Amino acid sequence: MKPKVLISDALSPRAVEIFQQRGVDVELKTSLKPDELKAIIGNFDGLAIRSSTKVIADVMAAAPKLKVVGRAGIGVDNVDVPAATARGIVVMNTPFGNSITTAEHAIALMFALARQIPAANASTHAGKWEKSKFMGVELTGKTLGVIGCGNVGSIVAERALGLKMKVAAYDPFLTPERALELGVEKVELDDVFKRADFITLHTPLTDQTRNIIDAKALAKCRKGVRIINCARGGLIVEADLKAALESGQVAGAAIDVFAEEPAKQNILFGMDNVVCTPHLGASTTEAQENVALQIAEQMSDFLLTGAIVNALNMPSVSAEDAPKLKPYMKLSEQLGTLAGQIIQVGIKSVSIEYEGHVATLNTRPLTNMLLMGLLRPSLASVNMVNAPVIAKDRGIKLSETRRENEGDYHTLVRVKIETGEGTLRLDGTLFSGKPRIVGIDDVTLEAELAPRMLFVRNEDKPGFIGRLGTCLGAGKINIANFTLGRSKPGSNAVCLVSADNDIPDAVLLEIRKLPGVVGVYALKFDAV
Repeated sequence: MKPKVLISDALSPRAVEIFQQRGVDVELKTSLKPDELKAIIGNFDGLAIRSSTKVIADVMAAAPKLKVVGRAGIGVDNVDVPAATARGIVVMNTPFGNSITTAEHAIALMFALARQIPAANASTHAGKWEKSKFMGVELTGKTLGVIGCGNVGSIVAERALGLKMKVAAYDPFLTPERALELGVEKVELDDVFKRADFITLHTPLTDQTRNIIDAKALAKCRKGVRIINCARGGLIVEADLKAALESGQVAGAAIDVFAEEPAKQNILFGMDNVVCTPHLGASTTEAQENVALQIAEQMSDFLLTGAIVNALNMPSVSAEDAPKLKPYMKLSEQLGTLAGQIIQVGIKSVSIEYEGHVATLNTRPLTNMLLMGLLRPSLASVNMVNAPVIAKDRGIKLSETRRENEGDYHTLVRVKIETGEGTLRLDGTLFSGKPRIVGIDDVTLEAELAPRMLFVRNEDKPGFIGRLGTCLGAGKINIANFTLGRSKPGSNAVCLVSADNDIPDAVLLEIRKLPGVVGVYALKFDAV
C-alpha cells in the first residue's frame, strides 16, 4: 500500500506533483480547524505543513499511523517536537530553502532603516517634499552585530562585508575557524551590544534566547543603535524596545516578526522610527518553491526508503546510506531485543562498540535501533525516535565507540549492558548480509535468530543436551535449529534453540528443574 500524506497548509503545486511522481498518495486540504484536522489525520502517514497548522499533542494522539511531520520552512514553533518524539514521529524542516530570501530581507530592512525609506515614501506620496526631514546614515564603515551566525546569519554577514561593514558575530556554536572563513569577528553577546551600530537577530527561539533583547540589553547598547529582527518575535521584549525607541537609546527598529502573530495590533505600530513587515522573511516566489520541493522530497525519501534529512529529533540518514544501513539496523535491533529479554533487572549503562566496516557508516541510527530493541520488552511504546530520550530519562548511561580496524570479523557490533547483577555482552555480525549472533559473554557461537527461540545458560556437563531435548519433545516443541557454545570444557555453556511453536510456561518450568541449568528464557523476535 502506498504511503499517504496530507498537505494542510498552502504549498507550491509542485509539492503535490513530487509526492505523486515518487509514488506517494497525497491530499491537499488547507484551512482545517483543529477538530477537522483531528478527524482525518488518522488516515495519513505524513503531514506537510507551513506555519498555520498547529501540530500539538492531541492532534498526534489522533494519528496512530503518522510517521513524519514536514515543515516547509525553518521554524517549528507550531509543532510539539517533544510530543512527536515521544510518539516516534519524525519532525523535519527545510533549514536551507529560504535562507537567502530571509537574509536578503534583513539587508533590505537595514537599508530601509538607515535611509528611512518607508516614511520618506509615504511622505512623498502624500505630496510633501520633506527632503531635509529624512536624514539617513551610511552603512559603510559601520559595525553590524549579528546574533546567531548559522545559515541565515552567515549569509547576512557575507552581504554586510560586501557593503564594507564590520561584522561582530555572537553565536555559541560559531568556531574560530568558521569565523575566520566568514571574515567576521567572533565576540561575546555583551560586546555586540556595546559595539554595534546595527544589530540583526538570526537565532531560533529557545529558553536561552527568549527575550535576549530586553531593557538591560538595550541599556548596554550604543546610543542610537538600530535593530533588525527577521528571526522570531519572542527574541525581543517589545515593551522594552518601545521605551528605548521613545527615549532615543534606540534610533530605529525594523521588525518582521512579532511576539503574537498575525499582528493586527502591536505597541510598535505607528512609531515613526519603526519599519514593520508582516513576516515576509521567506516570502519570495523562489523560497516558497524551494521549501515546498524540499519538504516533498524529504518526506517521500523517508516514507519510501527510510532516508532521514533535516530531522529535528532523529539522526540523519541519507538516501545513499539507507540501503547500506538496513541490515545493520536489523542486527542492532536483534541485539537489543535479545538483551532486553534476557535482562531481568534495572539497566545502569549501555556501551556499544562498532568495529570494522560498520564503524565507517553513520552509526547513530544503529544506536537508536539497539536501544529500541533493548527497551521494548518492558516499554511497548518505545521506538527508534524516542528510545534515546527514554533511556536518558531512566538514567541509563550511554557510550559509543568506533574502530575501523577489523578484528576477528570484517564487521562487528558489540553491546555491553551493565545491570545491578553484572554485565551482559552480546556480539553480532553480518554473514552474506544476514544478522548473526557470534558471542554471548565469553561464549563464542554462531546463531541466526528466529521468531520463537529458547535461550538456556547451563553448566557444560555430559548428558545435558539429551535431557533438554527430551524435555522439549515431551512438551511437543519441535526444534528447527540448535546452536551451542561454551567458554571452555566443563565451564559455562549456552544454547539457542529455534522452535516451530511457542514454548509454554509449563515447559520452561520443567527445563529450569534440569540439573546444571543456570537460566532459561523464552524469546520472541519480530520479522526476523
